[in-house]
This record gives sequence, structure tokens and C-alpha cells, in this order.
Amino acid sequence: MIYLDNSATTYPKPLAVRQAMARALSGYGANPGRGGFAMSARTGQAVYDCRQCAAEFFGAAGPECVVFQPSCTQALNLVIKGTLHSGDHVVVTDLEHNAVMRPLTAMAAKGITYTAAQVTPGDNDATLDAFRKAMQPNTKLLVCTHGSNVFGIRVPIERLAALCHQYNAKICVDAAQTAGVARIHIMESGIDYLCCAGHKGLYGPMGTGLLIFRDAQDKLATLIEGGTGTQSRSLFQPEEPPERYESGTLNVPGILGLRAGMEFVKKQGRERIYQDEMAKTAYLYRQLSKLKKVKLYTPLPTLDWAMPLLSFNVEGMASEEVGSYLAKWDIGVRCGLHCAAAAHEKMGTSQGGTVRVSVSAFTKKEELDALVRAISRIK
Repeated sequence: MIYLDNSATTYPKPLAVRQAMARALSGYGANPGRGGFAMSARTGQAVYDCRQCAAEFFGAAGPECVVFQPSCTQALNLVIKGTLHSGDHVVVTDLEHNAVMRPLTAMAAKGITYTAAQVTPGDNDATLDAFRKAMQPNTKLLVCTHGSNVFGIRVPIERLAALCHQYNAKICVDAAQTAGVARIHIMESGIDYLCCAGHKGLYGPMGTGLLIFRDAQDKLATLIEGGTGTQSRSLFQPEEPPERYESGTLNVPGILGLRAGMEFVKKQGRERIYQDEMAKTAYLYRQLSKLKKVKLYTPLPTLDWAMPLLSFNVEGMASEEVGSYLAKWDIGVRCGLHCAAAAHEKMGTSQGGTVRVSVSAFTKKEELDALVRAISRIK
């Protein structure tokens, strides 16, 4: 199979990730922090090692700033619902995923409002100006995608972080598409809350995510409460992170696999992976642009504004039809609205969505050529 849906989840996973998960099931089978015997202690240390690895990977102040979550979506919900109160205002981009837009819409009943600021691809000054105009006296939080999951448009998060801090607001970055690909250093960038998917550019398994705090003492209201293995006599949730946000048994096989994924990215070189994936994406863009029936929605993807994915449509066909057609060639792509109606509304594709192609470190040029050949045969 030619797999080109890496923005949904990377596939295949590196061998080291699969091996780490297998070891977790055989050698780290005890509940971390819940027992005084050797396997429990060993498992707890392995979880801590992953926490430390993530802190170093993203430039966090320490492992206490790293909270494991089952997904980037839950990490975003934790920040949004744990930060906002009635009367608060939020600024978002006009490219947001439903992981941001649905929680904000649900919170409208609690008196939360939001404004969508326009992102201008390739013009960070215009984007920054749009955000500045959207800020209000009661703006509490800026929530923004780092890179669009539909069109690959990257947002200048460092400049946006500086802007929102001028207004005494905080910034939460959805790095689902960029973690492991774009450079992210939470302390240098000024990001207050970084939400990551573990199973995409970090090459970890599904069911893993991260919430990383710039300041570990920054308290959020909890989404869930329960057993943490600490302070069990108290019926109140612990105050200190990471236990405050990690009730229940942790996904140890996933966490150990996630660490192996981060180590894979470090070994391969994040910047090298990014440049390689962008070169593949630009190559595909050029090849598709030669086909008369193909409509592309952005300029040629370049390192200064884009991420390694692109969307297109074929004249006279719905995006789902194209996806079904390519599936017959054993080519996997993503079609439709990609859980990001706001991005499609912005780009004029909300009626039928788009066909999205996204590469990984394992994608071969020959596979992209096969995709182009298949599309060129559409009558």
C-alpha cells in the first residue's frame, strides 16, 4: 500500500517504536507509582524518562512541565476548559481544527466568546496585525494552530506569543501537525501551553499526546479527577503537576513507544526530516500542477511558510470520489473536511472538502509518482 495520510497518523511506525511497545508489555507490566516492588519502580522510571525526554525535546523547564494525555484534542480541551470563565474572550485563527472550535462553541453557553483572526499565508506582518485587531480588554487566551492540517499554512507563533503577552493574555498552541517537524522551543518562543499529538510527527503510537507547560505552577482546572497514586488519603485532587492532570492508569506501552518515536526524530534530525518532507511535498505540487484537471489551493509550499502537506481537487469529481478511485490503486489519502470546517470556509472548499496528501520520513518519491500517474488517468 502507498500510504499518504501521515497528517492523520504516521505509518509505518519506526521499528524502535514497535520494539519499545513490545518491551513495555513484557518488562514494564506493573502500574507505575502504585507499588513498592521492582517492576513498578522500573515502570515508573521509564515513564519519568519519557517525560524528561519530552521536556528536552521541546525546551521545557523540566519534566514536571510535561503532562501525558491520550490525545492532542484532550490536551486542548484541558487548557480551554481549565482556563476560561464566564465573560472571557478568546482569539483563534481562521484555520482551526474542531479540537479547538467545538470546545469553544460548547462554552458559549457559559459566556465565553471568541474572534477568528485572518491568517495571511506568507505575510506574517498581516497575520500579526489581524490578531492585534482581534484582541479585546477581556481576551484571556489565544488558541492557534501552529500549522493547518488541511492546507499546511504555518502560523508565526513566536510573534503571536509576544503579542498576546502584551495584552496580559496567554497562548495555547495546537502543534498536532508540527511537533517533531517544525522547531518548537517552549521557553524561547513564549508559548504558555503546548499541545502535541504523539502519533504524528513524533512517530509514537495512537492514543498518546502531550500537554507541556511553560510554567509548571500555572494551575488549570481539571477535566477529570481520580486516582493518581499519590496523596490517596485526601479526597481532593493533587495540586502539583503532572499528577494533577493524570488521573487513572497511564498508557505505559504508548508512553514508551512515544519516547522511542522522539528518539527516532532526534537521531534522524528534525530539521533534516522537515527539509526532506518539504522537498517531497514541493515535488508533488509541481507534478500535480502539470495536470489540467487538478486544482491546487496554495502557492508552491516552501520552508518559510508551509508544512509538508497539500490539498487539491480534481475537476468534475467530489473529493471522496477521488479518494475511492485512488484506493483502487492501493493509495491511501484523506478526503472531505478533515475535521476543520473553518479552514475550508476560509479557502472556499467547504462544499465538498479536498483531497489531502501528507508525506512522512518513510515516503518515497516513487510513491508520489504513482499517485500522479493514477490521477493523470482519470478521464
